[in-house]
Amino acid sequence: MRLPLRPRTPLRAPLSRSLSLCLAAAAPLLIAATPPAHAADAVPTCAAPDAHTFPLTTRIHDGPDSYEAGGGYGTWYLDLTNTTARRCTAIHPVVVLVDQQRALKPSQPKLEFYDGTRPRPHPVHFARTDEAELVGAFDDGFPGFTVDPGKTLTVKVRLALAPDAVANEITADAAVVQRHADDGDWVGQSNDYRFDIDPAAPGSTTPATSTTPPAPTATAPAEDLSFTDELARTGIGPEHLVLAATSVLLVTTGALLLTRRRR
Repeated sequence: MRLPLRPRTPLRAPLSRSLSLCLAAAAPLLIAATPPAHAADAVPTCAAPDAHTFPLTTRIHDGPDSYEAGGGYGTWYLDLTNTTARRCTAIHPVVVLVDQQRALKPSQPKLEFYDGTRPRPHPVHFARTDEAELVGAFDDGFPGFTVDPGKTLTVKVRLALAPDAVANEITADAAVVQRHADDGDWVGQSNDYRFDIDPAAPGSTTPATSTTPPAPTATAPAEDLSFTDELARTGIGPEHLVLAATSVLLVTTGALLLTRRRR
């Protein structure tokens, strides 16, 4: 069934330049399966109704200055600091990659993150917007991070580029969404992380590999699985950041729930 997407954040913080330019407005409707009872339970918001700042301070740090196309993984970190007296649960970062050449393809960045509970990383899959930027949510069925009041959670992230990625300059940002069943709150925004892509070394033809298994493939109707294409075709605008970030996150969740329901 179709569920309306209704972001509920009261926050109106200024956007970084790259985020304001690169996140597409979300489609007003998305496909989602009826969630199981535990998934429908209310998640307490970590944003106070009268708040004027994000509850999570978000920072990308310690990443390499450059990556070689076809080379190994480079590691960086994403800090999520809870500045409130509320516990923040179901937290999902959404990474945006903006490349100067507008040549980066969704298949070329190999981005993975660790949830701190298992040795194997989770994959991040990217969608391309109409402006040729890439958007990817930290959600492959992962229930989200939990950040206790006054605490900082550091998420380890690693990135590699496919051998066919061209020399380029990239800006990475992270918007942070707290998921609430069929909608969500925009609760954080990171600094810019800038890096270069260096050309592949002569003879390099094998992309970086990961031990992460492929994400489950949903069998929803073709009309509903075209959401990422619909996302890429919609207009760009700063006021739609939370819609875009939440929709990229929720369309993945909906597909996974639908797959499990049909098994």
